[in-house]
Amino acid sequence: MLRRSLVVLSLLLPAAVAVAEPLSEIVPVRSRQIQQFQVGSDERVFGALEFIGGIEMTSANPLFGALSAIRFRPDGDSFVAVMDTGHWVEGAIIRDDAGGLEGLTDLTVTSMTNGNGAAQLEKPRVDAEGLALRKGQAIVSFEQLARIEIYPDPGFTHARPIGQLALTFPVEELRRNGGLETIAIAPADGPLAGAAVVVSERSVDPEDNLLAAILEGPMKGTFAVVREDPYSVTDGAFLPDGDLLLLERRFNLASGLGMRIRRVKAADIRPGAVAHGAVILEADMNYQIDNMEALDVVVRPDGEIRVIVVSDDNHSILERNLMLEFRLSK
Repeated sequence: MLRRSLVVLSLLLPAAVAVAEPLSEIVPVRSRQIQQFQVGSDERVFGALEFIGGIEMTSANPLFGALSAIRFRPDGDSFVAVMDTGHWVEGAIIRDDAGGLEGLTDLTVTSMTNGNGAAQLEKPRVDAEGLALRKGQAIVSFEQLARIEIYPDPGFTHARPIGQLALTFPVEELRRNGGLETIAIAPADGPLAGAAVVVSERSVDPEDNLLAAILEGPMKGTFAVVREDPYSVTDGAFLPDGDLLLLERRFNLASGLGMRIRRVKAADIRPGAVAHGAVILEADMNYQIDNMEALDVVVRPDGEIRVIVVSDDNHSILERNLMLEFRLSK
């Protein structure tokens, strides 16, 4: 995960050895609409995606920020998210008269709890990077102390984990700051039968491909995703047809930030496979992007597919909290 080390360290050191009761707080958020994806251009269509709109989000409450994964409920407006500071986020989006993103409402931030029911505050234990929802479960992948924990849904905000999902490869193969970024639930009616699937951020196999796994079901096993420097995988979500969208980010001092989305074919997600995926969107600093960290797929009542991506500001004044929405062409 992209870091602003000094800023993040200053925020986390006081909590490194702290023990506290779980916190839950309503957080007001201000939003500014983003009308253009490409700066200075009214172009709306970018390959397979059409830009619908976006928002830049700010809050006076220091809890807000560091969003690392987001999942929308079936209504397409309410959502659950996790922060890499060890917090749950619940809220809903507000739309304008044209149907574009306008803001957030009812945003609540709640600290995650450990097995004893206390707030989970030690940074190695709270580095929540991935989130998946399925009936009765909220599943979270953690990066530093690598593990996948299952919480009850509803009730996850005040519950301790009720189980774990085991990896299909040795946990020691995961890099400390490049591990379990992505967890997604495959369609229940597809060959993966609703299994949880993980893809690592930068952890690789002996062939330098990204470690990935189908954690359950009839096709349980390890596969790989082709790694393409300088990009790192930060999140993913399945489409209704079983294809997997992967959000990727790059950063270097010479070219700055970049993001792209790859579409991995359903047929390539199987044990032993090396999946590649076609790039369906790529953007650099000439576009309204930041440290893009979270992605979800929302299917509208009419069958239209929306793709929503969110950035992580790392609680830094140098970065922004963005939410961008696209329509996927058929």
